[in-house]
Amino acid sequence: MTLERNPTMNDTASASASAESDARADADAARRALPAALEQVNRVLLGKEREVRLAFATVLAGGHLLVEDLPGMGKTTLAHALAATLGLGFSRIQFTSDLLPSDIVGLSIFERERGAFTFHPGPIFAEVVMADEINRATPKTQSALLEAMAERQVTVDGETHRLPDPFIVIATQNPVDLAGTFPLPDSQLDRFLARLALGYPDPASERAMLAEPDRRLLIDRLTPRLDRTGLRALRAATAAQLTGAALIDYVQRLLAASRSTSGIAVGLSPRAGLALLAAARALSLIDGRDHVLPEDVQAVFVAVAAHRLVPAADEPRSREALAETLLARVAVDA
Repeated sequence: MTLERNPTMNDTASASASAESDARADADAARRALPAALEQVNRVLLGKEREVRLAFATVLAGGHLLVEDLPGMGKTTLAHALAATLGLGFSRIQFTSDLLPSDIVGLSIFERERGAFTFHPGPIFAEVVMADEINRATPKTQSALLEAMAERQVTVDGETHRLPDPFIVIATQNPVDLAGTFPLPDSQLDRFLARLALGYPDPASERAMLAEPDRRLLIDRLTPRLDRTGLRALRAATAAQLTGAALIDYVQRLLAASRSTSGIAVGLSPRAGLALLAAARALSLIDGRDHVLPEDVQAVFVAVAAHRLVPAADEPRSREALAETLLARVAVDA
């Protein structure tokens, strides 16, 4: 009996093996480039290594970032530096009280020559979108971001338009200037994987800033250390990081404690738990490991969980303080 070769099956298997090999090569190259990417952003945003790591973890986990701090602390610098280092297109939207949803997502305009409506995309159609001072816009305009952040798409006049891949929103807001602002509702806050505050620089970093050229000039000189292919490979590698049963038990205990701790009116949802695991996986990859440790969960917990906690009406502690209380209360081992 003569065995005949099935070219379709063999060719398919060969193509699949080749694709897997290419994916591994992309992931390996991106892993090697990742330290240089972090180092480049740290050269621009001096003395903020922890915050830069958390920002990268948010991006690798596929999430959006909210940076809440005083003016002049480097929020815009961080967004620009991340986009330039990742080699991604950048768009900045200045949120104001008169900003309309169509100013963000775009609108359909009737063209006489064609006798039809044509969609003109708004500034949200970029790979990295900076939503500057997001809490100065009205709730209706803020909600225009909700579908985009959750579904990676926008709907205009009943027609759905896909957003770029990757799509990252970096929003900023001022925590103290409440005049003319509209606080983000909990449903909008929940769309941000992490919230950071940069804070004042340490004396050595501040002196270096004062002695060196304007940081904006440094941004113009940044070169991409990664690209879209590398970022996608890193995101796939992040999702594949090992999380053992004991670690998942620890995360679940943190979620349960948030729902039973005095002073917390609304605890963490299952989606918050998924975000926590995703950020911890990303941080473990940044640190060069293939598995997640409890220390990774602890390192990202306040950034991922605090803005999702709702304090009781008479609770004097901040959301961040409540998150720290949870970390101290819940043991790593049951």
